[in-house]
Amino acid sequence: MARYTGADCKRCRREKQKLFLKGAKCESAKCPIEIRPYPPGEHGRGRTKDSEYLLQKREKQKCARIYGVLEKQFRGYYNEANRQSGKTGENLLRILESRLDNVVYRAGFAKSRDHARQLVRHGHITVNGRKLDIPSARVSPNDIIEVRESSRTLTPFQVAQAEAGDKTVPAWLESVPSSLRILVHSLPERQVIDTQVQEQLIVELYSK
Repeated sequence: MARYTGADCKRCRREKQKLFLKGAKCESAKCPIEIRPYPPGEHGRGRTKDSEYLLQKREKQKCARIYGVLEKQFRGYYNEANRQSGKTGENLLRILESRLDNVVYRAGFAKSRDHARQLVRHGHITVNGRKLDIPSARVSPNDIIEVRESSRTLTPFQVAQAEAGDKTVPAWLESVPSSLRILVHSLPERQVIDTQVQEQLIVELYSK
């Protein structure tokens, strides 16, 4: 499976804002964007003309990087969202939010989406009682997501239980740290998705 293997912090610097790709490091003084708040590379500090296309492209890149999705898959999500009724941009964010790795992260069972993807790939997560090791799998309303019994003593899940309550869980999910369980009540509406993305710019980019 294709995936990005470069430095996550360079991605944040390229977007000139924190994308929270590294968990606790993003909240610390060691976050590179706090030290070098400009894009990486030789011309990172140079002024760039912000054309309409550039703004749209950067917004698409930012959204894809936040959710850890590469271009081909992101375009597939957009095409699916465009076929659905309602606003394409909102449909796109709903699809991204319903990915299994994002749900594990949102519930506070992983420090980042990258970490959540790793936990899912290694077979530590079940959906409705069945092991599911595909991070891009999508959840549905009334799904029950749990940590496998044999994995509950692992350090990441022990930490998640100890730090329960430190992270705000979105209203469309219910996290039960004591039993390492996540309940999906519904799929999210745009107003409860806190991802700082202007989805209309992405729609404009792909509509050309």
